[in-house]
Amino acid sequence: MGRYILFSDSSEKRSDKKSARNFGAHWARLGDRTVVWTVSEEWVEFTNKARQAGISLDQAEGRELEGQLYLVIQTGRAFQDAHPETRIVVEKGRYLVADLLPEEVSHLAESKNHWWTVRPLAMDSVIMDIVKPEARLAFPGMQANIGAVSQVTYSSYLSSLVNFLTRHSLSSQFTSAATWSADQLQSLGYQVELLPIDVGRASSYNIVADRPGSESGTRKLVLITAHLDSINVRGGTAAPAPGADDNASGAAGVLEIARVLAEHSAKHDLRLILFGGEEQGLYGSRQYVSGLQENERTRICAVINMDMVATLNTESPAVLLEGAPVSRTLIKELAEAAATYTSLTVQISENPFNSDHVPFIDELIPAVLTIEGTDSSNNNIHTANDTLDHINCGLALDIVRMNLAVASKLLEINGL
Repeated sequence: MGRYILFSDSSEKRSDKKSARNFGAHWARLGDRTVVWTVSEEWVEFTNKARQAGISLDQAEGRELEGQLYLVIQTGRAFQDAHPETRIVVEKGRYLVADLLPEEVSHLAESKNHWWTVRPLAMDSVIMDIVKPEARLAFPGMQANIGAVSQVTYSSYLSSLVNFLTRHSLSSQFTSAATWSADQLQSLGYQVELLPIDVGRASSYNIVADRPGSESGTRKLVLITAHLDSINVRGGTAAPAPGADDNASGAAGVLEIARVLAEHSAKHDLRLILFGGEEQGLYGSRQYVSGLQENERTRICAVINMDMVATLNTESPAVLLEGAPVSRTLIKELAEAAATYTSLTVQISENPFNSDHVPFIDELIPAVLTIEGTDSSNNNIHTANDTLDHINCGLALDIVRMNLAVASKLLEINGL
C-alpha cells in the first residue's frame, strides 16, 4: 500500500517535485499536474523532510492507494467509457494515471483493446510536458509559403471527406473516398497509387502519392501521413461514421499541404500517404513499414503524422507532439515551427501509442504524431457525432502550418 499527493504544477515549482526522490518518494508529471508517491510506511518521514526543505505540500495528509499507479493512454475516452469504475488519480485527456489492483491489471490485459493501453507508471518521469520553444527568424519565402495555407481549400477537403456516409476501411464508401483523394492528389501533379492492404481477412487501400526532388544522387525522403478511415464503434461497417475530427481533419491537412507544396520544387523527395485500416489496428501503416525496402527505409528522414487535429480540448489552442527518443530532433523542429509561425501551446510526449507514427518508431524511423492538445478528452470520435459542428478550423490550420514549415525545411524547397 502507498500514498500519493497531487500538485498543480507551475514551471518554477518543477524542481521541487523532482527533488521528491531525495526524500524517498517518486514523481511523474503530466503537463501541469504532478503526482508524488511513496509507500505508506515512509509517508510521514517524506512529508517531514519535504517541509524541512521548504517544499509546500498542498495536501499534507496525502491519499491512500488501493493498489499501484499505472499509466493509461487512450484514444478519445475509450478507456474511461469502458471502465468508468477505475480509480483515476490524474486525468489529462489522452494520458491518465490510474490506481489499479493486480487483479484489475490482469483483467485489463486480457481485454486487449487497441484503443487504450495500460503500462506501469515510470518513476521520476515526464509523461507529457508543456514546453515554450524559442521562435526562429521567419524568412520571407517561408512566411509566404505558410501564408498560402487556405481555410477555404482546407474546409472544402474536410467537407468532401465528411460527406461520405462512412469511411470504414471495409466499406464501399471508403473505396470511393480513397479514389476521390487519389484524384485530388493526381490533379496536383503527384504520382499516385492505390495500394491494396489486408485488414484481417478483408482488404482495403493505402493511397500513396510521390513527388521526386531535383537533387542528383541519393535524396532524403519526407513523409506526411494521416489515416483516411473512420469508424462508429456502436455500429457495423455501414453505420454513420462522418469522422470529421478522426480523421478527416488530418487527411484534409495532408491534402492541403500537398496543394501548397505542389507549387514549389524541392531538392528531396516528398511522399504523402493516406492509410487505411488504422481504426482496426494500424493495418495500413504496419504493412507499409514492413514492406519498405532497405534503401527506402534508410532514406526516410522524417514522418509527420496528423491524426485528430481539429478539436479544442485545452483552454487555448494546443498541439501535442508525440514521439520517442528517435524522434527528438523532429519534435524540436516542430516545436520551434509552432513558436515561429503559430500561437499554439506545445505539449510533448515520448509515449507513442495507437496512431500511424508507431510502426515507424518501432523500426527506429523518426516519426511524430501531431494531434490536438490534450487536457480533457474528445467525446465525439468513433461515433455518429464526430461532425463538422465540433471542428475548430483555426486549430487545424495552425497545426497544418507548423507541419508545412518543417516539411518545407527538410525538403529544402527552392527559394526558402
